[in-house]
Amino acid sequence: MKHKRQAKLLELVRENNVETQEALMELLHAHGFRVTQATISRDIKELRLVKVPNGQGGYKYSLPTTVSMGDLLRRARRIFRDYVRSVHFSGPLIMIKTYPGGAHAVAAIIDELEWPEMLGSIAGDDSILVLTHDPEAPSTPQGPAGVLFTRIQELMER
Repeated sequence: MKHKRQAKLLELVRENNVETQEALMELLHAHGFRVTQATISRDIKELRLVKVPNGQGGYKYSLPTTVSMGDLLRRARRIFRDYVRSVHFSGPLIMIKTYPGGAHAVAAIIDELEWPEMLGSIAGDDSILVLTHDPEAPSTPQGPAGVLFTRIQELMER
């Protein structure tokens, strides 16, 4: 539920000039999410939303324009701790199993990391298929899938 709410919150911030937490709360309520101001505040912090000029003399919520790799990795570790159950690889493919509803959050963060070994990901409700960049490479720890598998396992370490 949290992932769906936060995904909707990001969508609303991208598509609207949202100036206040109260306005965010009203928009989320209109889309069927029952949230409190405290929940909105936590989501803003977790998503690292910032206030930027809206061009009309006020400010609106926005996604941060620059995110450091360290910030991305910290967020990825938190998401992996919260959602990922297991990771396996075979050939050029990696399968990530998540708790129900967690696949989109995990896929979004690994896509955002833009690892060179990764071609892309496909997410369902509780699983993600990750395609590695070189399908001709052997399924070994040294091949693209093995390197990516190791990186993903490191994100899961607690």
